[in-house]
Amino acid sequence: MTGLKPVVLLLPLLVAACADQATIATASAPRAGFSFVTDGSRRATGADSAWNQSAAEVAATEARVRGLIAGKTIGPDTAVQVALMNNRGLQAAYAGLGLSAADLWEAAIGTPASLELSLGTIGEAGLARSLEATITGAILDLATRNSRTSIAETHFRQAQFEALGETVALAAETRRAWIDAVAAFEAAALIARTQNTADAASELAAELGRTGAMNRADQAREHVFTAELAAERADARLEAQLAKERLTRLMGLWEADIDFYVPDALPSLPGRQPGRSDAERLAMQHRTDLAVSRLELEAVAKEYRLEHATRMLSDIEIVAGAEATRSDDGDTETERVLDASLEIPIYDTGRLVSRRAELAYMRAAHELAQQAVDARSEARSAHAAVTGKYRIARHWRDEVLPLRREIDAEALRSYNGMLTSTFELLSDARDGLDAQLSTAEAKADYWRAEADLAAVIWGGSSMGDSE
Repeated sequence: MTGLKPVVLLLPLLVAACADQATIATASAPRAGFSFVTDGSRRATGADSAWNQSAAEVAATEARVRGLIAGKTIGPDTAVQVALMNNRGLQAAYAGLGLSAADLWEAAIGTPASLELSLGTIGEAGLARSLEATITGAILDLATRNSRTSIAETHFRQAQFEALGETVALAAETRRAWIDAVAAFEAAALIARTQNTADAASELAAELGRTGAMNRADQAREHVFTAELAAERADARLEAQLAKERLTRLMGLWEADIDFYVPDALPSLPGRQPGRSDAERLAMQHRTDLAVSRLELEAVAKEYRLEHATRMLSDIEIVAGAEATRSDDGDTETERVLDASLEIPIYDTGRLVSRRAELAYMRAAHELAQQAVDARSEARSAHAAVTGKYRIARHWRDEVLPLRREIDAEALRSYNGMLTSTFELLSDARDGLDAQLSTAEAKADYWRAEADLAAVIWGGSSMGDSE
């Protein structure tokens, strides 16, 4: 019986020795897998992401954010950088990456084997030595550990792509929010300039009314135009305030940190036609959601191979033990040498497992194929949108707006020459304002399309619904 002792005692040590130390070292790192996210973020957005894991790191990030934006007029790149460092929803997504690393760590370590030793007195015969060793779950753990670790590694890689997807989605959403905020302020400024002209005309109409040079109907026309512009300006200001607040929210700012500004107008259109004719290829290469689905297909295959290969072990409980008792008179009595119990469900057949594996794999494969079709279509649409919006915005800027300015200049000359009335001048001003607002909105649509194209190429789920 003494020959069993080394085997029983060494089995837990053997189980522990089989753990993949390299995988454990990778998975147990404080920021396991995050370098993949930071590298991808830099390539996709041009900004660095940060994973704050302590109060000190949060405080350091907040201090850096204040240095970037406090009292400053910020551009889209700064807004994106702040969001990737400071948005708490993104920090929660990074915590999900950490949990996936912990799952991989656990799989690599395996189920701890339990060893129980006892020494005591047995019976009235006198002093006796008793040894009992129990190993639970060790055999099953050894049989399935490599496969379970491989599946956990696949899920960990998925978590990395998902974290990168959340990062890219937040960056795109923040850039669009910056565009919306600046476009709203630009529209408010255009309305304000026109309102100044309308206010002057309204005051002139009131003065002419007092002298009897303008009847009440013409005065009302002047005043109603001014009143309508005042309402439009108030609405534009509110829209700008709400758009900036949404940007503030995405950047994770609050209290004193919201003291920042955005420009009064969007950048001019680029000098040459934008777009990416290779958008489809880039989307197939970089889309994070496609990468996640590819890994899901891999995980399904690994999972069902695991279940098929170890199906006879999946419901087994193995207990091995030995006990030896020696009394003072030299007689040896063995009470228990080996206990083993096996439980195999009779309903779990290989055919059922095979069928489940086939259906699960095909479902994942078809979902991936549909995602690829959607991604290619979205890439083509995004390329068409950015080139089309550019042409439309340039048409408003180069064709429509110059004609409106020429009409306004002629109307002003006619008014100064007393050939037209104030009301006619303001009517032309109203048409001119509409043209300016349409030109500004077309420019904003182009910049939104640019942001959307980058998001489509890199993929990722949205952090929130657009407002």
